Amino acid sequence: MKQDIEIAREATLKPISVIAATMGINQDLIEPYGKFIAKVPGKLIDEERVEKSNLILVTAITPTKAGIGKTTVSVGLSLGLARIGKRAVLALREPSLGPCFGQKGGAAGGGYAQVLPMDRINLHFTGDFHAITTANNMIAALLDNYIYQHQTEGFGMKQILWRRVMDVNDRSLRHIVTGLGPHVNGCPQESGFDITPASEIMAILCLASDLEDLERRINHILLGYTLEDKPFYVSDLGVGSAIAVLLKDALNPNLVQTTENTPAFIHGGPFANIAHGCNSIIATKMAMTYGDYVVTEAGFGADLGAEKFLDIKCRKAHIQPRLTVLVATLRGLKMHGGVEERAIRLPHTEGVCRGLRNLDKHIHNLQKFGQTVLVCFNQYADDDAQEIEMVRRHCKEQDVPFALNNAYAQGGAGAEDLARLVVETIEQKPSKPLQLMYADESHISAKIEAVARRIYGASHVTFSADAQRKMKRAEQLGCRTFPVCIAKTQYSFSQDPKAYGVTDGFDFEIRDIVINSGAEMIVAIAGSMIRMPGLPKSPQALHIRLVDGEIDGLS
Repeated sequence: MKQDIEIAREATLKPISVIAATMGINQDLIEPYGKFIAKVPGKLIDEERVEKSNLILVTAITPTKAGIGKTTVSVGLSLGLARIGKRAVLALREPSLGPCFGQKGGAAGGGYAQVLPMDRINLHFTGDFHAITTANNMIAALLDNYIYQHQTEGFGMKQILWRRVMDVNDRSLRHIVTGLGPHVNGCPQESGFDITPASEIMAILCLASDLEDLERRINHILLGYTLEDKPFYVSDLGVGSAIAVLLKDALNPNLVQTTENTPAFIHGGPFANIAHGCNSIIATKMAMTYGDYVVTEAGFGADLGAEKFLDIKCRKAHIQPRLTVLVATLRGLKMHGGVEERAIRLPHTEGVCRGLRNLDKHIHNLQKFGQTVLVCFNQYADDDAQEIEMVRRHCKEQDVPFALNNAYAQGGAGAEDLARLVVETIEQKPSKPLQLMYADESHISAKIEAVARRIYGASHVTFSADAQRKMKRAEQLGCRTFPVCIAKTQYSFSQDPKAYGVTDGFDFEIRDIVINSGAEMIVAIAGSMIRMPGLPKSPQALHIRLVDGEIDGLS
């Protein structure tokens, strides 16, 4: 099997104007970024078409070091749908440079199921992440300047909540001090950096409906509290319009193509473990405007990405999936069944059997939302046929449709059976009206408890004194109706990343609360979760290089 980058290089790409034309978009309406990438204006969204489109959510069992291949399945399913004659459009997140040079190495699918041009998508792409980073840090600079210029008038900040961001994994910048040195350098204060996908600006870009809504949300960003203990917003700085100007182009979704020249929108990139894990509402609705079947995904396992997709994105965008595809692998099931990583490629029926508990919990959780669930088995070449049959029989016993995916090795041809079953399931048993985990009017603590108990399986939820104080403040500021976004480890239902499989009856601790008043959601930090990742001992950057002018090491 060739490497992803080799397959990507050998693919024959069509001009992006041709890809747009296949959807019915005139080339005069797009803004090309080179030959194979374009921005598409949000004004082309048609809500009537959105209403008629079949949205398909791809999510997964709890991820492990063995990998799941959710993006590969998403791309493959869109290819399979196109091959059986359906108007299919893909909508995915943009990759972050942090993981690309850290641990993952890329996030554009794999094998013969990729979005292209893969190298540009994984690197700087159309500059959306840079625009978000710049907008975030411009606010920080303007706030610091405001404090410096008005200090002689008695103005000061009791607490500054706004942090800087960058799209690099850098543990050394988690906690820093700024403004050191002479007085002209500003006012010394503690600060820190988050990674760009965790920034509130990223969330705002992904949840905004248009440019006007974007500016409104920016103005509502809570920056901190004055010496008089009054909230201080971006609107108090008077720079909301200026920040919107920085994000004007970034707000439009990016159009690219797959390895089989089908259309894909790639836009926005919040992480699901520390943010809400979904591509932009604008990109999804654009895809739904031009696709009868739209495949999208939510980050990490269904307890994180799918829950946030449904409870946050669907709640705000007034959309819902007609079907949810739950991705599983033998290797992942074995790790959840207690099999050591070094032995997961070997037959181990008992491990698979134990690991099915993790699959079942995700199925039942999704069904609580009213979702019809289809299990997609992402097949590896060395998978044991008897063990695959075990999973198939188990799904049949659960009355859950089951299909194999071989798009990694075969492209769209390897996902045709999956595509047919997806269409058949939507036609015969589409999802019920969306049933959210909590009401808008519930207290913030009750919303967090609803997710922790009903989705994660916690028996008790505890809040630190600081978290309780901030929840009370959030409700005083009129944020009670906001949905909650829980930041926790992706490797477990609990806050313990080593608790594979299914963990029930545990105590779930909320350490901190972040008020994202512009994004209109409350971020609850569980356990030791941090918003700026570090690099591993052997980062992927060690393997990324130029060879005869071509990029190698991205995957």
